[in-house]
Amino acid sequence: MPDPNNQSKDSRPRFGQWLQERLALGPWLRVLSSAFFYGVLEERLSLNDALQKQLRKPVPNYSIRYLWCMGGISLFFFCLQTVTGILLLMYYKPGPEVAYGSVKHIMNEVPLGWLLRQMHAWGSQLMIICVLVHMARVFFNKAYRPPRELSWVVGSLLMFITLTFAFTGYLLPWDQLSYWATTVGTESARSVPIIGNALLLLMRGGTMVSDVTLSRFFALHVSVLPWVTWVFLLLHFIMIRRQGVSRPL
Repeated sequence: MPDPNNQSKDSRPRFGQWLQERLALGPWLRVLSSAFFYGVLEERLSLNDALQKQLRKPVPNYSIRYLWCMGGISLFFFCLQTVTGILLLMYYKPGPEVAYGSVKHIMNEVPLGWLLRQMHAWGSQLMIICVLVHMARVFFNKAYRPPRELSWVVGSLLMFITLTFAFTGYLLPWDQLSYWATTVGTESARSVPIIGNALLLLMRGGTMVSDVTLSRFFALHVSVLPWVTWVFLLLHFIMIRRQGVSRPL
């Protein structure tokens, strides 16, 4: 009798099948598909066929590794940041006179507010680590080579957007640490040739970090960067699904 431990990699179950077996997604998918995908939308758009095609797309065995999952883990942390950020927005006030007080209110008086803020703060740091590890894996695996160079460019832009997220969010508590950290961070823009001073004034809204800086960072962090991120994520995922995952060296 053949040893089951010696079976080839090709005979391993697909990742989608393995995930459905572990999470028992079958009953839930049947309920949702019967209620949503077999109605009027299915008659006009054939959504069920498109969904099944995506769910049943095979995943290469070589991509089921920890380092190959860092991109998906980064997406998980971004979704976590979105949810916790929306909940924090219900209590945070972006004014210079009330920002610090609203953060204290969240930490001390809002039920589980301390947990939400810590999840948001630590989630941002873990997201940055996962994004950097993902970029390093892609770089050392030379997955940026044609035909995936455009996916690499979009991924690099997503990395810079992630760092901008962290930088703009650091000022929002409006305490001494965030104020002086932002002062030092924005001062580095002055070293950019030709446009350094103009860039500094654009970031701060003046010569010093002030309430205008807080308003601009808050607008970027809450209104601009999330939408830009989702657009680039959509482009990134479309290219990955179209071109597939690169093979390891």
